[in-house]
Amino acid sequence: MKIARVLCLAVATLLFTSVYATAAFTRNEVKDVRDSAEVLQEIMRIPEKGIPPALLRDAKAVVIIPDTIKGAFIVGGRHGTGVALVRQENGKWSDPLFVSISGASFGWQIGGKATDLVLVFKSMKGVEGLLKGKFTLGADASIAAGPVGRSAEAATDVMLKSEILSYSRSRGFFGGVSLEGAALLVSQDANEKYYGKLVSSRDILDGMGGKKRPETRRLQDLLYRYSEMR
Repeated sequence: MKIARVLCLAVATLLFTSVYATAAFTRNEVKDVRDSAEVLQEIMRIPEKGIPPALLRDAKAVVIIPDTIKGAFIVGGRHGTGVALVRQENGKWSDPLFVSISGASFGWQIGGKATDLVLVFKSMKGVEGLLKGKFTLGADASIAAGPVGRSAEAATDVMLKSEILSYSRSRGFFGGVSLEGAALLVSQDANEKYYGKLVSSRDILDGMGGKKRPETRRLQDLLYRYSEMR
């Protein structure tokens, strides 16, 4: 009976992961931008539990990946798609650069869930690594679970030592998350589909992607607003 229950649970988990993984790989660029704005707004709606505004004010870039799929049966995996926005020299936020995240873990594990991820880049090293097309979190740039709340003073050590601070939200819970070893990649195909032409990452960040879409403006406006919160 125990073996039968384990097998049933395994099958259910694999079906769950398969369904949601299919949704993750069927990318909708406009939805990625809209969902990223919703994730940011919902996370920052409760200041005491959101990303400290001081971190956003000083951030060099922000990556938002809604509905990251995490599933496991012995070997675990994680995949999600979203956007990156980089702060320009004039203080403005760039147009969205489309990215994806993926990773694997090993060991006895079973289950599956979807979470929202937010990465706050504190240095240009991490941004430059991202613009190269692919880099591994924790290897090419140091990463740690980020602090929450209006003040980040209690997490000074974490803030000083880490180039990227990571957050996750799942079923109402929001807090730091470890993403060591996950690969973050720029999606050139998604960039081309969204902007309607072959365009480099640098051109997108320089505002040369083309006419700005309404969902892009909304996401940028939210980043401005939450960066100025006191």
